[in-house]
Amino acid sequence: MAMYWDPFRELDRLAAGMIDSRQGPRVMPIDLHRDGDHYVLSADLPGVDPGSIDVDVDGQLLTIRAERTLRSDSDVQWLAHERPSGSFLRQLTLGEGLDITSISAHYDNGVLSVVIPVSEQAKPRKIEVQSAPQIEQQVTTKTSS
Repeated sequence: MAMYWDPFRELDRLAAGMIDSRQGPRVMPIDLHRDGDHYVLSADLPGVDPGSIDVDVDGQLLTIRAERTLRSDSDVQWLAHERPSGSFLRQLTLGEGLDITSISAHYDNGVLSVVIPVSEQAKPRKIEVQSAPQIEQQVTTKTSS
């Protein structure tokens, strides 16, 4: 198998590897969008064992942790090793108006999806506008009772 070798790319890869090892857990890329009455967070975690994924909420802080283990066959000679292994961590501060007791998560095809519902109090609602005679009639009815 022929491979193109770029010395500058290799230096960048080595430098990134040294930085990653000092920083601790790696950050996972996410997408976040609102779909009706809930938010959907999608996190890329390819090759991660679903059993290593931990999603928790502490107050308004949502934390996602995962672990990708490195293949450890002693007789393997790596030709390219660019996929990061180790711990992955992402923390997000949740705003007000979310139902944190009903958050759900599932992992499928390397993507973790976390569904965060909007609380009933924060959902938009229609307020009926009454005319002045209707309001006076309601006030008169309440005071005469």
